[in-house]
Amino acid sequence: MGKLFVIEGVDGAGKNTLARRLVSAWERDGLEVRRIGFPRYDHSVHADLAAEALRGQHGDVAGSVHAMALLFALDRRAAADDVRELLSHNDIVLLDRYVASNAAYTAARLEQSCDGEAVEWIRALEFDRFEVPIPDAQILLDVPVALAAERAEARENADVTRTRDAYERDGSLQSRTSAVYGGLAGADWVSPWRVVTADVDPDRLAAELVNQPSDVRKVTP
Repeated sequence: MGKLFVIEGVDGAGKNTLARRLVSAWERDGLEVRRIGFPRYDHSVHADLAAEALRGQHGDVAGSVHAMALLFALDRRAAADDVRELLSHNDIVLLDRYVASNAAYTAARLEQSCDGEAVEWIRALEFDRFEVPIPDAQILLDVPVALAAERAEARENADVTRTRDAYERDGSLQSRTSAVYGGLAGADWVSPWRVVTADVDPDRLAAELVNQPSDVRKVTP
């Protein structure tokens, strides 16, 4: 059975870049790696509905914190068997965003902390009820929110097909989300976390993750 790793962080943190570098490092070592990005836009009706809602469609869906969280959770539930299948045939499965993303953004929208009711609701919904796989390790790419916002805006300007959604444009939400992420990482929420910055050495991080003991405790508190 392969290992399941997750990269988390606010919009524009550089998760895609770090993911590509980690995959390259592992593949140079001869490991079989598969990568999935959540939400699975263009592959999941739930993800597409969420994206459309964040761009003003479907009435007041985007205004409902819990409705949006359910759409993102259902996207992962639909992918759970695929993730398990990939884990059975590969050394590593790397996810760009996962359950912690839903927990962080939901709590931030409700102006709650990492130990509030929203985070526990997401944990129980996705890990207990939907039984999505528990990560072996979660990586928080911690960059200043202002820098992440600049990157997201630059990405939008460089690609006319890429328009920032309501979450990405809300600087206050991004700041609150960053704070919740920090709390989740500090508490090793669900499984072990590693907090890294933009200048992290991807080769070293890749090696440390692979060499992490397989019996490191994973919990669903």
